[in-house]
Amino acid sequence: MASPPDMMSRRFRGFLPVVIDVETGGFISATDALLEIAAVIIEVDSDGRVRRGQTHAWHVQPFEGARLDPASLEVTGIDPFHPLRPAIPELDALQRMFREVRHAIRNHNCRRAILVGHNAAFDLGFLNAAIARTGIKRSPFHPFSCFDTATLAGVALGQTVLARATAVMGIEWDNESAHSAAYDAERTADLFCRICNDMHGSFVRAEEKARALGWTDGQPAPMDLVNLDE
Repeated sequence: MASPPDMMSRRFRGFLPVVIDVETGGFISATDALLEIAAVIIEVDSDGRVRRGQTHAWHVQPFEGARLDPASLEVTGIDPFHPLRPAIPELDALQRMFREVRHAIRNHNCRRAILVGHNAAFDLGFLNAAIARTGIKRSPFHPFSCFDTATLAGVALGQTVLARATAVMGIEWDNESAHSAAYDAERTADLFCRICNDMHGSFVRAEEKARALGWTDGQPAPMDLVNLDE
């Protein structure tokens, strides 16, 4: 039985799943403010079953000139300029998050992180826009690939709305806590893990077939791709 660090690189072909949720000032990543971002690291047991790991979350200051749509703020309940809101600049938030993600990548002997999100293109779009705005040269995340739990839940459960998908899986959902980046990321992580674990038998059979075919694509790439100093 492989140790957990080797298992993660095998389970997702060298990628570390990290759940990302963002709360924003609108729907347009190029112009609308990023207000909250949360990252939940996915962990793996020695048998390949995954579970929710540590949550990292930050309130983010709107970038200069950012658009703030009143309708979006009403949904999230965020007051971007509340004096008691512990918000930090985008660059600071991203650097702190990437530090945690790179540390987890190294711990799991993976080559890169892959974003997991509910309607993941939205979260990845805002993440990539913030990376471009802040001038960060290298991200630990794959720039376009992702795992979308709306798609996974639609196929596995016949549900695409996060609250409904979690409900049919028996995962607790609190409407009062929703639209917080940390809460939504944790529930998305729970959903992702439950779906993956329900498909565990399929993974085991596929891994046996891949081994018989001589495939080794799950081996991690050189660690210079995840330099902790960046």
